[in-house]
Amino acid sequence: MAIELTPENKAFIKTHLVDRHHTNTLKWDALDDRFGNPDLLPLWVADMEFKTAQPVRDALVKRVEEGVFGYSYIPDSYKAAFIDWQRDRHGITVKPEWLRFDTGVVNSLYGLVNWLTEPGDPVLIFQPVYYPFANAVTDTHRKLISCNLLDTPQGWQVDYEALHKIITEDKPKLVIWCSPHNPVGRIWKPEELETILTPLVANGIPVISDEIHEDFEIGEQPFTSVLDVADGRFRDGVIVVNAPSKTFNLATLLHSHVIIPNAAWRKDYDSFIKSIHQTEPSLLGVVAGEAAYRYGAAWLDQILQIIRYNDGQVREILRQAPGVKLHPLEGTYLLYVDLGQYIPADKIRDFVQNHCHLAVDYGAWFSPQTPTFIRLNLATDPAIVARAANQIVTALQETVPAL
Repeated sequence: MAIELTPENKAFIKTHLVDRHHTNTLKWDALDDRFGNPDLLPLWVADMEFKTAQPVRDALVKRVEEGVFGYSYIPDSYKAAFIDWQRDRHGITVKPEWLRFDTGVVNSLYGLVNWLTEPGDPVLIFQPVYYPFANAVTDTHRKLISCNLLDTPQGWQVDYEALHKIITEDKPKLVIWCSPHNPVGRIWKPEELETILTPLVANGIPVISDEIHEDFEIGEQPFTSVLDVADGRFRDGVIVVNAPSKTFNLATLLHSHVIIPNAAWRKDYDSFIKSIHQTEPSLLGVVAGEAAYRYGAAWLDQILQIIRYNDGQVREILRQAPGVKLHPLEGTYLLYVDLGQYIPADKIRDFVQNHCHLAVDYGAWFSPQTPTFIRLNLATDPAIVARAANQIVTALQETVPAL
């Protein structure tokens, strides 16, 4: 059944949608620098055009009006708010002593790679995947290994046979996992996670799980953290990184979590962090995050319904081009679309920018195996999403004679 916007959803859009032109925003104001054309319609960077929740804005204003921005620390009330959110929203167990903090998930990935491996060590990722994963491996002079996901008629799947071969032959020292998976939109089922984690943990290979998109449950599949797979059996072999930034549109406030259940690992991690004198998270990020976790649920529920509606209208519009392939969106607000039946890989950028007039993330950024894919951001004005989908269809009709 198609999702329709309720009067409440429409009112929310009216009061929360922001024109971000001329606000030094990467998505809108850096188009000329990044794509060579300032007039493209942007659906690339994974942030939103919606104001964050009112309680978050109120908490920030109150703190700013105090007028003093000296040294601070993360209070127990923040930790309690985060732990309660994880339990109440997802049934995830997090203990306060497991928590460490950073300025962003990508920063954490780089730090964790440096802590857990040595230059030249093989590090395993599952492409197509968020491209800073590969960057965190190669920029730190580790050896990148990919167990490529399989694009099947039933959706994206892990190639378990290839995974076992990589464990045996390449002997990775670390795995970076993405759950929910950006860009393919999978929320991995508990049994899938158990099948993946079992050989990795049995072979002593640490698993970092990027769970920053955990709150975006778009389809029927609920999110399961690696922390709780098989009643927590793998906790001593996993580390989770996440943040309030993706959920509540707070990326520039520089605050994130590193969750380490293994006590020995925490002790070693603390020594490593001390050795590099890591920057503390932002005071305002902590203030915003605590307010979001305590009072942001109703706001998020509105955002989720808008994303579901946008997903539905993209699919309905793209039915006019039946060769466009896209799987059901289970998680994230990012839609991975394959144009390969119509447009060859070497023409994708020209087609998208000069015919569709869009700025997107290209599939080649996520994996050399997906050069005809594009990633579309659905966390924006439904009118923008409809316009983008219609521009794709129009461009295809003008480019592909048989369509």
